[in-house]
Amino acid sequence: MRAADILVAIVLGAVLVNPSAVAIEIPGNHGNPQAVQEVVAGERTVANAAWWGFNEEDATEALQSAIDSGATRVIVPNMTRDWIVRPITLAGDQELVLEEGVVVTAKRGEYRGGGDTVLTARDVANLTLRGYGATVRMHKKDYIVGKVLVDFDWERWYGQYKKAEWRSGLALLGCTNVAVAGLTIRDTGGDGIYIDGASTQEHCRDVRLRDVVCDENYRQGISIISVEGMLVENCAFNNTWGTPPSAGVDIEPDSAEDTVKNVVFRNCLFEDNYGDGIEVYPLHMSGEAGDITVLFENCRVTSRHGPGIRVSKVPETAPAGLIEFRNCVVENTQGYGIKVQDKSANLARVRFVSCIVRNAGNSPNWYTQFEGARSPIWLHLFRPELTEKLGGIDFVDCVVEDDRDRPVIVVEETDSDFGIFDITGTVTVRNPYGVKTRLGEKQHEVTLVVKESGS
Repeated sequence: MRAADILVAIVLGAVLVNPSAVAIEIPGNHGNPQAVQEVVAGERTVANAAWWGFNEEDATEALQSAIDSGATRVIVPNMTRDWIVRPITLAGDQELVLEEGVVVTAKRGEYRGGGDTVLTARDVANLTLRGYGATVRMHKKDYIVGKVLVDFDWERWYGQYKKAEWRSGLALLGCTNVAVAGLTIRDTGGDGIYIDGASTQEHCRDVRLRDVVCDENYRQGISIISVEGMLVENCAFNNTWGTPPSAGVDIEPDSAEDTVKNVVFRNCLFEDNYGDGIEVYPLHMSGEAGDITVLFENCRVTSRHGPGIRVSKVPETAPAGLIEFRNCVVENTQGYGIKVQDKSANLARVRFVSCIVRNAGNSPNWYTQFEGARSPIWLHLFRPELTEKLGGIDFVDCVVEDDRDRPVIVVEETDSDFGIFDITGTVTVRNPYGVKTRLGEKQHEVTLVVKESGS
């Protein structure tokens, strides 16, 4: 017998004769006061949230205490039951790891504040939130007030919720160097993810999202208010419904001081949202905050309920810069494929490069007031008080695939007749009915070429 085997046999024999004779501490998914003391004393840098005592009815204290412990890495183990929590505050200089199968669930009857959020990071730096195979979820239908739902379960109704649209799954406020990976956020009473500034820092900096899924949220999959430096890769923002805009992503600063710089979405999916899959709405921004720079690359938008991409409200007071869509596909949407609305030709450029719009505007009942609402591409001046020059748009080697007898591009002005300005590029059309456009008679510096495939 090997020496190691002899040692194991001696230890096991001693334990069988006298279980207290050998003390072997193997901290696991259970309460462990000694391990907690060692974490707090700085003797351990990795903590298990269950050491603080998992309570299956309300696990808030255990999870919050683990986060506040000073550990550089906190593991939330799979207890085979949900971690039911009240709002949790995240910490900086920390990696929070939700093990595969973990479900962090908003406690029912709580979250009565209109902005109560499951996980909030405020004015922190160097935070990593990792959750491959893990979920953060709320109870969206509990928070819906004044709506009649066919499948509403009255036994689950807790009542007394104030109507609000800000109960999010994850909020990053004034944070720096944050990475979120692998997590699913669903069924919130607001946005899946909310990005904004805070009192110390007016915008977030250096935010990275990878392999994140936001599903079935109430207002947006993700709302971006103020950020500088943000990379979103291989993420999905799907099935948003509840209150407008109900978009997959809404980039919508609230004030002139807000910043949207170097924001990149790459290889992302926006599917079956009731509003736009992608919405960029810089109405409230000011040129004093610097240029707006946004890129969507290799992204796909599709929806059985809503439209595709909308860039709206870029008035004469908006910043310069570039909002670009590169190698993106919009297909099988109920409303328009691409909409550019109330966008000044003088300011931030909107550019579509090698993009494809395929079978967009499938619903004949979508916004019957406007023809363009059901078009592959719709350019719309709805509020002439914002600009008298609709344009500043490039379509670089784009393709529209359509099987309906209709214009591929429609220009509409609701209460004006200014025409369009500075629109360039080439759109190739594949349509059995040929190429049709409705650009209007007033075209200023328009070099856009719309041509049939093969011509």
